Amino acid sequence: MNSNKKIEEGLEHIKNAEKSLKTSLMKWRPDYDNAADEYNKAATCFRNAKAFDQCKNALLRAADCHKQNRALFYAAKALDQAILVSKELGDLKDIPELAEKAANMFQTQGNGESASSSLDKAAKIIEAQYPEEALRLFQHAADVALVQDNIRQAAEYMSKVARIHVKLRKFEAAADAIRRELGLREQSEAYQSTGRLAVALVLVQIARGDIVAAEKAFKEWGNYCEGPEVQCLEMLLQAYDEEDPEAAKVALNNPFIKHMDVEYAILARDMPLPEQSLTIAKPVVRENAQAGQSASSDQSKDGNNGDEEDEDNLC
Repeated sequence: MNSNKKIEEGLEHIKNAEKSLKTSLMKWRPDYDNAADEYNKAATCFRNAKAFDQCKNALLRAADCHKQNRALFYAAKALDQAILVSKELGDLKDIPELAEKAANMFQTQGNGESASSSLDKAAKIIEAQYPEEALRLFQHAADVALVQDNIRQAAEYMSKVARIHVKLRKFEAAADAIRRELGLREQSEAYQSTGRLAVALVLVQIARGDIVAAEKAFKEWGNYCEGPEVQCLEMLLQAYDEEDPEAAKVALNNPFIKHMDVEYAILARDMPLPEQSLTIAKPVVRENAQAGQSASSDQSKDGNNGDEEDEDNLC
């Protein structure tokens, strides 16, 4: 009963908003400010009544009114709320578009932090169902953070980009993202994170089947690793270089690797082990065997000839 009352209240606010948008001989321009306010009130009523479809529609109308009134910050805030309502509806398809629009409006208003935050929030909502779209949003968030000179935040977003690439088994793209994150971590002097990333990059390069690139990554970034990490990587690289599956298995089961971000831990768990090269034994060839056989054959022939001669003599 209370829900019905809230819905009726929301519909009344919708009517008031529509009246504000009408023009007449005495009113040449729609009152976008009042209309946006009424739509926001309607959205609140619908949300309380759990009428999420109507709530989302009211928020989109409010955003449009704010945009017409050049109040882009408030328009972006309305779109941000529409993203959360879409999550409640379980309708995630239009979230990326809403997030991009909100981020662009926030940036236009000079609020880059809100822009990257909106993209990050939307990406987290859709990541499980639409990882490719989430990847694009995290990448955009990193770019926005870099524009704002927020190096640490940009590194966090790039970390998410790299992990999604690993999850999708796009190892070449993952390696590029990790290298970019490494540069950002180094720039922000986050050296402990840099050491962990060096291990991640080695794992990804091995997963690509490029042991040379893995060794190069270790040489380039291994100086940021701590002692146990260095020993683990040395053992791992040696195992793959010598095609020793047992040693590789021990290295990949190292507690440090198991406690990395879940995507890298799973990567290590499912990593193909090196296969030992089978040395095919060459047949033993006795020297002069053919000559011996020939000699025996000749002797046999000579023996036969001698028998024939003896028979002729007897005759």
